[in-house]
Amino acid sequence: QVTLEESGGRLVKAGDSLRLSCVVSGGRFETYGMGWFRQPPGKEREFVAAISWGGITKRYADSVKSRFTISRDDSQNTVHLQMSSLTPEDSAIYYCAADNVGPGATRVVEYDYWGQGTQVTVSS
Repeated sequence: QVTLEESGGRLVKAGDSLRLSCVVSGGRFETYGMGWFRQPPGKEREFVAAISWGGITKRYADSVKSRFTISRDDSQNTVHLQMSSLTPEDSAIYYCAADNVGPGATRVVEYDYWGQGTQVTVSS
C-alpha cells in the first residue's frame, strides 16, 4: 500500500515563502513521477508542479513558474515544493500525488496515489 502525507501548510502573509513536503510510504518512490496540485475553494483541482523519476524533468503551471520550485530526495522518499512571493491567489489545499509511470505528468487523471492535502492560506 502506498501512502502520501503532506505537511507544511499554514497561514502566511502575501510575499512570504513556504515549503511543503510530502513523504511517501510503500512502493518504490525512486520510480515515481511526483506532482503537486492545488484546489482553491469552490474550484477544481489544478496542476502546480511535477518532477519525473530521477528529477530529470520538472514542469510548472504558468501561474507559479519562477516562484515555485519542486524537488525530490529519493533517500528520504520525499518531494518538496518551495513557494515564494506568495499571493492570496495561491491559497488552496495543496495535494501531493504519485504516478507509477514516472514522467512527471500534469493531469490529475495520470496520477495513481494521492495525499490528503495540506491547507495553505495567504493573507493580503
